[in-house]
Amino acid sequence: MNRKVTELIGADMRKKIEEEVSGMTFTKNFRSATAEEWYIFLTHYEEPIIGGAAGKVIIHYDLQGNRDVFINTTVIFDDPELYSSELAPLVKSLVDELINRLVGFADTLIAVHAGGNSYQAEYIRGEE
Repeated sequence: MNRKVTELIGADMRKKIEEEVSGMTFTKNFRSATAEEWYIFLTHYEEPIIGGAAGKVIIHYDLQGNRDVFINTTVIFDDPELYSSELAPLVKSLVDELINRLVGFADTLIAVHAGGNSYQAEYIRGEE
């Protein structure tokens, strides 16, 4: 049986995703004992007024030691270019990479604020 595989993300978008993910950097600021704030710097996107970070990630930790509680994470993109529906695959790929790098394997509830590309999701680790 011959199956035709259709790419959901075109070559141009895949290249853009790879470029932004490989060039992504962060700076960390502590907000409190239970939360961190990270500023996200991207290659081609920035905050439009002062040209700073393209966005921020706020991670709220559970310090009770209960591993079954979700970490609440908020991602806010400040560059309005990332609000374009054509860039939805880029936004989702950036968020996936942010969660992998900043939160790791913990169960995470995430709220993404990116104009029309905003969404909420759960990242759940697999059963051991």
